Amino acid sequence: MPKTICLALTGASGMPYGLRLLECLLEAGCRVQLLYSQVAQVVAKQEMGLELPARAKETQAYFRECYAALPGELDVYGREEWFAPLASGSNPPDAMIVCPCTMGTLASIAQGLASNLIERAADVVLKEGRKLVLVPRETPFSAIHLENMLRLARAGAVILPPNPGFYHHPKSVEELVDFVVARVLDQVAVPHALMQRWGAGEDAA
Repeated sequence: MPKTICLALTGASGMPYGLRLLECLLEAGCRVQLLYSQVAQVVAKQEMGLELPARAKETQAYFRECYAALPGELDVYGREEWFAPLASGSNPPDAMIVCPCTMGTLASIAQGLASNLIERAADVVLKEGRKLVLVPRETPFSAIHLENMLRLARAGAVILPPNPGFYHHPKSVEELVDFVVARVLDQVAVPHALMQRWGAGEDAA
């Protein structure tokens, strides 16, 4: 059975990470449940010139057309769509990724709030013991940010700041993005070939 992954885009900087994740998850044959906040629409326009429609079904139609050649399946849900499968512990995804993740979203999840579907889905994933990966794109971190991250880490979430490495000698922004995306995919056990793994080069033998 293909993995079901919930991917949430929120209003932090770093939309290229989120959209590359979407592409890679679909390329790997996953069933993707996509959520996005209102501010994510603003960031997508600012950083990528992408106008995400306010209506989830319009966004679904757009991305399904963009990635029609990829084997994965995509469903997009609105922020108040409380009858979506991922709103209930009876039908949780295998894992959830919030990328990019705002400090506001992170704080809400840390406090167990569920005022929208993104927060509720994260709450479900945590309580059902599934993998939750948060990609917080902020710097520097305040003591409040760090305390919220520690609270979530103790609850079982993975805190994965998008810090690219340089030991693979990246030659483009896209390669820096892929480095972070590869680390996220590893956390949810989705196979990829985005970069050569450490020690796997020709000289490793």
